[in-house]
Amino acid sequence: MKTNFLGLDLKSPVIIAAGPWSRDGESIRQSLATGVGAVITETIVSDPKIDVRPRIAYNGLGAQNIRLYSDVQIEGWEREMEIAKSNGGIVIANVSAHTPSELAYLAVKMEKYGADGIELGLSTPMGEGLEVAASDPAEVYEMTRYVVENVKIPVMVKLSQNVTNLSRVAKAVQEAGGSAVSAINAIRCVLGVNIETMEPLLPTYGGYSGAPIKPMGLASVASVAQTVDIPICGVGGVDSYEDALEYIMLGASAVQVGTALMLKGRDYVRKIVEDLDKWGEENHISDVKEIRGKALEKLKSFEEIKIEPLTCHADNSIPCIEGCNMCIDACMYGAISRKEDNGIHIDDQRCTGCGLCTFLCGAKKLQLKW
Repeated sequence: MKTNFLGLDLKSPVIIAAGPWSRDGESIRQSLATGVGAVITETIVSDPKIDVRPRIAYNGLGAQNIRLYSDVQIEGWEREMEIAKSNGGIVIANVSAHTPSELAYLAVKMEKYGADGIELGLSTPMGEGLEVAASDPAEVYEMTRYVVENVKIPVMVKLSQNVTNLSRVAKAVQEAGGSAVSAINAIRCVLGVNIETMEPLLPTYGGYSGAPIKPMGLASVASVAQTVDIPICGVGGVDSYEDALEYIMLGASAVQVGTALMLKGRDYVRKIVEDLDKWGEENHISDVKEIRGKALEKLKSFEEIKIEPLTCHADNSIPCIEGCNMCIDACMYGAISRKEDNGIHIDDQRCTGCGLCTFLCGAKKLQLKW
């Protein structure tokens, strides 16, 4: 399934996100071999810092990462880009800096070294402060404009959820001449505490990524898609081809995969690409633009929702899963009970049509109907 993103023709809408898995030319070259549309470098800065140890933690759901930036000096990326692109493929450079001129300097260097596009990293979830450049539309505008004016390759900006109005920031990117936005960056977190040692799992705040942040990523992409006309790359919890399709159907032209690669390896990313292609063949979809935004069209404001007299109905021809009482235990209204024949009874006078039980039912026997 192909897509056009950043003015680049990608053979797949799946892109490898910025992260330690894209730390040098060889790791990027290996990622390109999985069939993805492009790979984004680890964040490149003027003054790399030494890694702390440990720096990555995982709780079975999502991961916390406190690695900040690439440890390769900007000049070293000339050689790394040569290695990265030795077998062909599209490479986008993620750069971060404190001032527009510094940011432009890094972008110009990476363009010279062969980058096909630039992603501006204007936020980091590390550290104690909540204020990031990406929270100020005026600052985002100046940063973006300065880079756009100094390079000839496309520029996108990675948005943070740590803002009061994501749509205003996206508008600033568009007004500054940015080619696209990516949403969202990892979310500031403390992953957990070891209650035996009474210590946090990692010694500082970090970026939370993986499957748990997908709903926030989807909401961000949808709200941005309703606001700006420039393309969007969906980021956050893409762990399967279905996840990729959800982002696309809410308005994304491409998606980024990072934590899934870190936890499951490059072959798993290859499977996501292949599964997405297979779905496209089975559904006669060859280009992302054919399905982009199809779900967004049905996303309403709360005021637009029509209140309908729906209640839950049980199809007792479908047997319950043995020992399962999830719908009964979870019903806040006391509307669900067990029948003598072990079927499910719904009291339509008590049921308010909240819909929770239809998601909990593993047997798929509960539906909301008139």
